[in-house]
Amino acid sequence: MICTGALQIALTTPSGKRSGMEIKMDKNMTEVLKKAEVLIEALPYIQKFNRKIIVVKYGGSAMSNEELQKNVIKDVTLLKLVGFKPIIVHGGGKEISRWVGKVGKEPEFVNGLRVTDEETMEIAEMVLSRVNKDLVTMVQELGVKAVGISGKDGGLLTVERKYSDGRDIGFVGDVRKVDPKILYDLLEKDFLPIVAPVGLDDDFRTYNINADDAACAIAKAVHAEKLAFLTDIEGLYKDINDKSSFISRLKASEAEKLIAEGYIGGGMLPKLANCTSAIREGVSRVHILDGRIPHCLLLEIFTDHGIGTVFLKDDDVISSP
Repeated sequence: MICTGALQIALTTPSGKRSGMEIKMDKNMTEVLKKAEVLIEALPYIQKFNRKIIVVKYGGSAMSNEELQKNVIKDVTLLKLVGFKPIIVHGGGKEISRWVGKVGKEPEFVNGLRVTDEETMEIAEMVLSRVNKDLVTMVQELGVKAVGISGKDGGLLTVERKYSDGRDIGFVGDVRKVDPKILYDLLEKDFLPIVAPVGLDDDFRTYNINADDAACAIAKAVHAEKLAFLTDIEGLYKDINDKSSFISRLKASEAEKLIAEGYIGGGMLPKLANCTSAIREGVSRVHILDGRIPHCLLLEIFTDHGIGTVFLKDDDVISSP
């Protein structure tokens, strides 16, 4: 057994009697044992999700903070190295707004969606391409092969024009079709795909896509085991003004009931709709995580309690990983 500050080892003498030998443990040994306990706790999760696809939507403050950015990439890289098949779908909204401002345009949003004229679309694609290749570089610096693509590559994302309350907001796309072949090919060749949310319509015009929508559509198409949204909030609250109303786990029907009863509104409403839609269409679990917390992805996936909100199928067993 392990005691504070010492390791007890039971020995059996030739006469059959047991004798104890105590080995003093220094602080370093105690820390090593704590690390071992963490690894043992992670083991059943690694076993369950080995070779399973997990889609990570990466955006928000975690993208604009260099240290958090490195932590997220380390997390996803670790998932890859322990046997997961991660796919990153990234945003770039804040960086797009910065560059739109540089050319003298004022960013305009309708119900959280960027109004995207032709010039803004060119800027958005340029910025997303740069972000995409920066993420590829970060992953490869950690020894994992990555390939950056957009929804235009291989016909991955086909879109149609999206309207907001009947208003035309320009080159903003609603995902109509996903062809995941290019993703399966990359995963089969042991690459980590990193996807920029840009797609084509039937006339091959380029559209910007909300990164949450793109990640949800891709997760459904590849039958992902998990879809994780890295956001700027801790998770889901029944009442955003009451911190005690935090919801760590709920089933799809419960989430739909919260929406119907008017508890969820604002920018959280489309995100919650994406979560329940993904669950209804085959994704096993969906997570909303605070990307501002270092290593939030590992804490949620590899620990018994997690730190965010997880959405489950109605027939799921709550206590399972």
